[in-house]
Amino acid sequence: MRQITFREALREAMSEEMRLDEKVFLMGEEVAEYNGAYKVSQGMLEEFGAKRIIDTPISELGFTAVAVGAAQNGLRPIVEFMTWNFAVLALDQILNTASKMLAMSGGQVGCPIVFRGPNGSAGQLGAQHSTAFESLYANIPGIKVISVSNPYDAKGLLKSAIRDNDPVVFMESEVMYGDKADVPAEEYLIPIGKADVKKQGTDVTIVSFNKMMKVAMGAAAELEKENISAEVIDLRTIRPLDWQTILESVKKTNRLVIVEEQWPFASISSEITYKIQKEGFDYLDAPIRRITSADAPMHYAPTLIEAYLPTVARTVQLVKEVITQEDVVVVGYATIKRKDLTGSVSSVNSKELKDFPLSSAAEALQGKLAGVQLISSEGAPGADILVRVRGGGSITQDNSPLYVVDGVQVENALSVLS
Repeated sequence: MRQITFREALREAMSEEMRLDEKVFLMGEEVAEYNGAYKVSQGMLEEFGAKRIIDTPISELGFTAVAVGAAQNGLRPIVEFMTWNFAVLALDQILNTASKMLAMSGGQVGCPIVFRGPNGSAGQLGAQHSTAFESLYANIPGIKVISVSNPYDAKGLLKSAIRDNDPVVFMESEVMYGDKADVPAEEYLIPIGKADVKKQGTDVTIVSFNKMMKVAMGAAAELEKENISAEVIDLRTIRPLDWQTILESVKKTNRLVIVEEQWPFASISSEITYKIQKEGFDYLDAPIRRITSADAPMHYAPTLIEAYLPTVARTVQLVKEVITQEDVVVVGYATIKRKDLTGSVSSVNSKELKDFPLSSAAEALQGKLAGVQLISSEGAPGADILVRVRGGGSITQDNSPLYVVDGVQVENALSVLS
């Protein structure tokens, strides 16, 4: 299969859609005569002419308003921002008009428009040119938010975004425009709202998007050297959020780490954490952890940039902390329903366990699973025995946790004391 750059993939997506639909046009600063600030639109002026490849003044609010009005009147504009940092000037049109018009008009007036451009940091550009905006735009109802990490996804999702009848925020990265990847020559679409598992794994799930996927994949490669198998998920679409794909992965790995270039407060990882703990709490063997940008503006000095952004080394360290977290299970006074290794179920009143030889119990546990220690109930008032599983995990054959609550019958526990 052929390999093309990120910018070429974006150009192909726009050109193909413009050939299919004469209502599609591109406008923005330097997109025409200069072939685009990042050469994404190179050659498009020659093919489509000045009526459909439109250079604009340095007036983000003004030309965004023109594009939003065009979308409401039946056209399909693509608005290129030189950086999403400059799009803050146009936020009134994106937030107050594009996102709300369908609802305000009772479904009579839509706004099929794509806002696209590079997002986040790109080296030593200073604080005002280095903000990542996914969480800000994802907080707006009525807008779809896409943030891509590679040429293949960029082309397929941009084509879907142009065809979509809702306003779409499409986020790229300056530092990825030269990246190459396999991209089919034939037409294809990638559905909006579907995450992609980029690497299969069994020990921990790492979720990321945009250029932080390089950090996630780099960390997974380093962890593999230490026999830690990480499953890596690329969100691709931020809103709507495909939390179901994350949950299915967590059901397998029982651990979740999120890597993102957002400020930590009210970030994408905050929403993911809420959804997974709500829908998949019983599958988690350790708290959900995240690594974000520092809670501060990103400054110019390279040492401060290093401290500000997530890195492979810091991600590896965070994953190790999650992997090695100890799970503690307390067996109290309760009737416990337990599954033994053959799958049969037995019930034992925990009061009977008080006379069970502690040394025999420890020997039985350690004979079943490595890394399990049984310690006395000292320090655990009201408990008969305290089971500590080193390195996380559970004391069941099928990786289901041992649930014990005083006075409540509990299922799926491994019978090692019968």
